[in-house]
Amino acid sequence: MFDTMTLTKALGGFCGAFLIFLLGKWAAEELYHTGGHGYGDHAQAYVIEIEEAEAPDDGAEELDLATLLASADASKGEKVFSKCKACHKLEDGANGTGPHLYGVVDRAVGSVDGFGYSGALVAVAQNWGYEELYGFFENPKKYAPGTKMSFAGLKKQSDRVNLIAYLESIGN
Repeated sequence: MFDTMTLTKALGGFCGAFLIFLLGKWAAEELYHTGGHGYGDHAQAYVIEIEEAEAPDDGAEELDLATLLASADASKGEKVFSKCKACHKLEDGANGTGPHLYGVVDRAVGSVDGFGYSGALVAVAQNWGYEELYGFFENPKKYAPGTKMSFAGLKKQSDRVNLIAYLESIGN
């Protein structure tokens, strides 16, 4: 019936057919898709012009930070703080790569003894109020150009307000 030689021939025939199929696929892609050129080298054949609607210029949307902070969850802020733990400590006077954050809400900017601040922070704000912390957490490099802090920022609005609520519960 089926012996080892018959099974070996069938498997060899299947593998050979599969290899020929792959070789044909490769050749077809080279001929038809790229045409001897890279994928992005062709100019667009037809451009559709779209009129851009102008956004109403009634200023930036007003951010009601007090309402956001009223609904903030400090326990979620503690989870967000895990991104800050590598550089910042919560114990009073225990500086890491960054200054300690014990009682940071409403603390004067650049006031932690024994930490060498960059001048960019002192030029931006006097105290770490809610608005200052919110802006700084969103994008530190944009908020205070020239700051030593290399953190990219928190993209989610909820993460920022939850972190502020958590920091307010530490030492305030």
